[in-house]
Amino acid sequence: MPDEATAHHLRALPSVDALLRTPEAQPLRDALGAARLTTLARRVTDELRGELMARDGGASEPARETLLAEAARRLARAAEAERGRGLRRVINATGVVLHTNLGRAPLSEAAREALAREAAGYCTLEYDLATGARGRRGARAEELLCELTGAEAALVVNNCAAAALLVLSALARDGETVVSRGELVEIGGDFRVPDVMAQSGTRMVEVGTTNRTRLSDYDQALGDQTRLVLRVHPSNYRIVGFTHAPPLAELAELAHRRGLLLYEDAGSGALLDLTPHGLRGEPVVRESVAAGADVVTFSGDKLLGAAQAGLVVGRRETVERLRRHPLYRALRADKLSLAALEATLDAYARGAALAEVPALRALAATREEVEARARAFAARLRERDAPGALAVEIVHGHSAVGGGSAPTIHPPTALLALTHDTLSAAALEAKLRGGAPPVVARILDDRVVLDLRTVHEGEEDELLGALTAVANIG
Repeated sequence: MPDEATAHHLRALPSVDALLRTPEAQPLRDALGAARLTTLARRVTDELRGELMARDGGASEPARETLLAEAARRLARAAEAERGRGLRRVINATGVVLHTNLGRAPLSEAAREALAREAAGYCTLEYDLATGARGRRGARAEELLCELTGAEAALVVNNCAAAALLVLSALARDGETVVSRGELVEIGGDFRVPDVMAQSGTRMVEVGTTNRTRLSDYDQALGDQTRLVLRVHPSNYRIVGFTHAPPLAELAELAHRRGLLLYEDAGSGALLDLTPHGLRGEPVVRESVAAGADVVTFSGDKLLGAAQAGLVVGRRETVERLRRHPLYRALRADKLSLAALEATLDAYARGAALAEVPALRALAATREEVEARARAFAARLRERDAPGALAVEIVHGHSAVGGGSAPTIHPPTALLALTHDTLSAAALEAKLRGGAPPVVARILDDRVVLDLRTVHEGEEDELLGALTAVANIG
């Protein structure tokens, strides 16, 4: 029980009902709903009650009106925080093209239109308009994948980890899977190759050493219990120097000679050779299929540039075994992912991917192109920021591919380096992050830096508005 002095303070505490009747609370009811707003009001009054109970008993009693005004302010702040907790669009000015925390690849205009126009309502997810009978989920995406990779068959599940689990479960459960020790990697989000293999029910057989694995190492490990030979693209991990791994074609020839299947987890899974744009070392799926891999899995939302999906291509008999497996139904992709994937794959089929897929367009941009945009943007910013609260300079730097792709590749870029006449770099970055829309930037050498490589041209006006809004805050 509170003592007499504390009880005296608590008498000034506003009731939840009084707080909900304040002018600040009234417009929040429609935005949050009465029940949710009441919950927040109780949370605010409980917080104030705890502070009052912790007060010195000799302190003067707070005025009832003062407490009610403070409670109303806190309720408004709590409501604003509540609205910001869900998914929100942000402007990615970090220069990390496939930023995992920001949703990886942004969708193309065609993919966005497909989501809204074709898939948001009723759609032909599993319906054949020509026959009026049930159709196959993802049929069009599978056809395009076969066309683009040269595979006999394809399958779409909800992410690349799911694709790996399905392949290993369907093809190697209760048997052995042979894999190079140097490929037992952990990729972002605690995806560990050994853990997925254990979950699938296959027994992992490691061969070679961390940095060198020869074809003979695989050959010696193959036995009566072997079901699968696995090649894993190391994604965001590279071993350099004294290294060796057998070419995929040689590994395929060995596996097939021994009556086994070869599975490649290609990770980012590029559909185009991106070497001319500075991205070396990423497997091109068509080349993996041509080299003899029986099944290849890769991501939809990395270098391919579509929605999150796990893509499986390979020999028809092998892929159909996966389709018939009970896990497939649990892992299959939904209509929204399929709509975005179809539209993106269509751009590849038309030869328009480099022009239409935002991730590819960003990765292909040269430093000179980014710098030209940066200089034009800086001129506009100086015009808008007449008092000159923001100092802007163009500096050279590097972008990042992100998403676990090409970890050693850092495309050269031009950065907008900003300083504020009163705000620190950390404060300026926080103001931008708290804006509408939020702008996510980096801090480098005590300056906020923006990389327009990852800012769509159509977002530049919003970015300019966000910078103008904070220019005169001190």
